[in-house]
Amino acid sequence: MGGRRLAAVVAVLLTVSACTVAQRADGTAPNPVHPLTVVPTVIAPPQPEGLDGSSGAPGPQVCTAISRGLTAQFRSPVTAKPFAWNDSGLPAMDLCTLLLGDLPVTIGVTALPIQPDTLNRLVENPGAVDPLPELGPDATISESRIVFRVGDRAVRITPAGGIDRDPADGIEKARAVAIALAARDAVPKNLRPARQADETCQLATSGAERFIQLRVQLRRDYRVHGALTCIWGTYDATVSIVEAFGQTSIPEAQQVPPPKFAPIGRPGYYLPEAGELVFRQGRRVVRVTALTNPPREVTLDTLTDLVGPMLPLFLR
Repeated sequence: MGGRRLAAVVAVLLTVSACTVAQRADGTAPNPVHPLTVVPTVIAPPQPEGLDGSSGAPGPQVCTAISRGLTAQFRSPVTAKPFAWNDSGLPAMDLCTLLLGDLPVTIGVTALPIQPDTLNRLVENPGAVDPLPELGPDATISESRIVFRVGDRAVRITPAGGIDRDPADGIEKARAVAIALAARDAVPKNLRPARQADETCQLATSGAERFIQLRVQLRRDYRVHGALTCIWGTYDATVSIVEAFGQTSIPEAQQVPPPKFAPIGRPGYYLPEAGELVFRQGRRVVRVTALTNPPREVTLDTLTDLVGPMLPLFLR
């Protein structure tokens, strides 16, 4: 009896094995399941609180250069916030804020010379995009921005409420174009050098260059109310480490679904779709981001390795 049962089991196993071999032979076996790779799709990291020109990097910038002339032209107050900052995006842009009364208009100038796809990247608009020949053959205007070329740089004008909307929310097209024309004349005289470095950021430079896989062409290091910003970049990749003091919350933590916890900070979060690690330590919030074009995976290990040499500074 036991022998018959054993023979039956062996027969079943042989049948299953034969079916498996047949499946492999005719290609019907299921494909292996590969782990999901999340690739960042963002163009620029989230802007830390306070980076609107009220604080940031000193030095030449377009907004302060054109505010007086626009005041006379518009016959109404136009002021400029005194500082600039960099968004560490792709392309990385030096930004400043112009105020038409209380309405902010952000002017961005690429920190590195223009590349063949730079203008297309900056247009990034789901609505209608029209040519704007008075600013050059490649210039465009949409509901949200004007994008054009000045020499070897690209410029983007973005009023907070849009263009050609209700004046309570945005600005008329004629004023937006007037700002762009004034910026066009001011940009060549107000360019920043490609390398603006802080010795504290040097601690992480070798790690940034390993990620970027080239010697960095762009450095944008500065302090905002004592908090450190470090940016390393090329045309196709940027790394940024941005410290902020006194933030009451971490906006990324409110996302749905919530972000993954990271084993750093109290608390810390890892957002692979943004190429970002953000963590709190005491009154500091630190954001570490890494972006590439074309996009490639940015692992948690990559981000912790980038910030690792600077942790004694942030965790003290």
